[in-house]
Amino acid sequence: MKQQTQVNISANVEIIIPFHDIDAMNIVWHGHYYKYFEIARTKLLKLISMGPQEMYDYGYQWPVIESSCRYIQAIRYDQNISVTATIIEYEHRLKISYLIQNEQQSIRLAKGSTTQVAVDLKSKELLLNSPDILCNNIRNYSGHPSFSPFLR
Repeated sequence: MKQQTQVNISANVEIIIPFHDIDAMNIVWHGHYYKYFEIARTKLLKLISMGPQEMYDYGYQWPVIESSCRYIQAIRYDQNISVTATIIEYEHRLKISYLIQNEQQSIRLAKGSTTQVAVDLKSKELLLNSPDILCNNIRNYSGHPSFSPFLR
């Protein structure tokens, strides 16, 4: 079995919690945490030229097949939070971990992960390995604005 290549690609977003994310208990409704994950994941994937539109343009869909969230401490209205998304697996599936912290105090508020798999848009088949374009973009990511992905 091939050993998983280690990567260290992360993205961070800052969010000020809006009133419409608060539930009757005056805390963020639990489902909104996944929205915050999605915002950070989108920024992360755009870093490697694999945002949602690019994925589609390359001929793939990437459905989430598994997600988890551990709620550590409640998030409240108008609170500043920091959400970090990090790629932890990519060769056979795309697994991303998340950490939500209170921005001012760096207190852990939640952590989680999502797992996505590639599906070929034409054949609708689930791929057992991630497409070359994703693997190449991750392996060649430098973190510099001049980064450009390999062409197919």
